[in-house]
Amino acid sequence: MIVLGIESSCDETGVGIAELNSDGSVTLLADEVASSVDEHSRFGGVVPEIASRAHLEAIVPTMRRALDAAGISKPDVVAATIGPGLAGALLVGVAAAKAYAAAWGVPFYAINHLGGHVAVDALEHGPLPPCVALLVSGGHTSLLHVRSLGEPITELGATVDDAAGEAYDKIARLLGLGYPGGPVLDRLAQTGDRHAVTFPRGMTGPRDARHAFSFSGLKTAVARHVEQAERAGRPLSKPDVAASFQEAVADVLSLKAVRAALDTGVSTLVISGGVAANSRLRELAEERCEAAGLELRVPRPRLCTDNGAMIAALGAHLVHAGAEPSGLGAATDPALSVTVSQILG
Repeated sequence: MIVLGIESSCDETGVGIAELNSDGSVTLLADEVASSVDEHSRFGGVVPEIASRAHLEAIVPTMRRALDAAGISKPDVVAATIGPGLAGALLVGVAAAKAYAAAWGVPFYAINHLGGHVAVDALEHGPLPPCVALLVSGGHTSLLHVRSLGEPITELGATVDDAAGEAYDKIARLLGLGYPGGPVLDRLAQTGDRHAVTFPRGMTGPRDARHAFSFSGLKTAVARHVEQAERAGRPLSKPDVAASFQEAVADVLSLKAVRAALDTGVSTLVISGGVAANSRLRELAEERCEAAGLELRVPRPRLCTDNGAMIAALGAHLVHAGAEPSGLGAATDPALSVTVSQILG
């Protein structure tokens, strides 16, 4: 069975195509993405109206490239991100998905974007065992208990303020590094001293929630450090600030992720979402998982960012689990909870 997935929750227009095999495994056939990130960079963040227009312009050519890459004329199932995400951007992708499904006469599945970030790992590392997933991106930082990709996901904890990726963007802007902040800060941090400045580790005290995150205080501490250096006329090492900031983020993320895995009794930790591409997070998580006796699974960077492949992957697993198709009347939900894998409509 061939499942086509459409992703349009933010600034990437993604079309992925996957094959659901008889044993329940999923094979990736095509993964095409058109990004509008360059159009947003001068504004320092995603502009919803620009993102929606970019999706309108990109969806048909991206679809054609994906179908050509997979060597098919139509799939057996169409799935699309129904939420969470930007309202206008979601509408473009879902409207296109419903139109394609109706024209081809195939079932439509309304899929949760966040669940897709977890399911995409199965495309790289095979069937996903019960696990804890650290979902970390520009809009979300959550710890999830995943029993199987065909069952509802349990949220163990989430950020109470800024998401980790959002903090990266804000600190990059503070240091004059541009947007998006994650990749450029990661590169700069690799040339700095991660021990140069001791920034706070939010919500790691004995009375703090075990599986919750907070990055607002860290962001403020970095801003104060920069401001104090400028006022005193001291030279500011941007690589050292970047490395010390990144160390604080990776330290908290990896610490709490391993803790959640041990608390729930699983043997596998998955890290997904755009920030999963961060080099220091991967390195520190690998060290801590090895020490704790956990298997660490992290998709390759291309699959960590938003893409249609992850929607096709989750759609395929829902089909394999016997989930009913969504109706064409299923409505987008920009604030959809991670615990809802699919909207039936």
